Amino acid sequence: MSVYQLKSRFQNILRPLVRSLAARGVSANQVTSVAAAVSVALGLFLSVAPLPQWFLLIPVWFLLRMGLNAIDGMLAREHGQKSILGAYLNEVGDVVSDVALYLPFALIDPNGLVPAMAVIFLSVLTEFAGVLGQTVGSSRRYEGPLGKSDRAVLFGALGIFVAMGGAFAAWTSWLWAVVALLLIWTIINRISAGIREAQTAAR
Repeated sequence: MSVYQLKSRFQNILRPLVRSLAARGVSANQVTSVAAAVSVALGLFLSVAPLPQWFLLIPVWFLLRMGLNAIDGMLAREHGQKSILGAYLNEVGDVVSDVALYLPFALIDPNGLVPAMAVIFLSVLTEFAGVLGQTVGSSRRYEGPLGKSDRAVLFGALGIFVAMGGAFAAWTSWLWAVVALLLIWTIINRISAGIREAQTAAR
C-alpha cells in the first residue's frame, strides 16, 4: 500500500480549487515552478537554521507541496495546459525539490553525510527509473513501496522528530539502511513493471 494510491481522493477534494485557479488564469507551469522554488529555498534555509524547531516546516511544506503537485497535474490534464515544458518542469522540479528538502537531514547526522546522501541518490534513481518507463514503450511508473509520496511521509515524520528535540545518533545509520533497501525495492518494482507493460504492448 503506497500513499500514492490515495491520490484520486486527494484530487477530488482539490478539484473545486483547481477550477477556480484555472478561471483566474493560473497555469500548471506556474504552480510547478513555485513549488520547486519554495522547496529549494526551504531546504537552503534549514541547512543553516540555528534552531531544530524550524524542521517542523518540513511536514507542513510536504503537505502543501503534495497539494500543489496534484493541482498542477489537474490543471494540465483537465484544463488543456499540457505541454512539453511542463513535463520537464514537473520531473526536474520534483527531483530538485526532494534533494533540497532531504539534504538538511544529512547535515545534522553525526554519522556523516554518506548514509543520508546514499538515500538521496537512490531517491533520485527511483524517479529516474519511473520516467524511463516512457522510453521503452511503457507509462510513467509510480510503484512503491517508497515512492515520492511515501518519502514525504517519512521525511515529514523525521522533521517532526527533530523539531520536538529528537537527536540523530548511531541508530540513524540503521534507519538509512532500511530506507535504502526500500528504495532499491522500489527501483526494481518500477523497472519490472515497465518491462512487463512494454512487452505486453509489443505483443
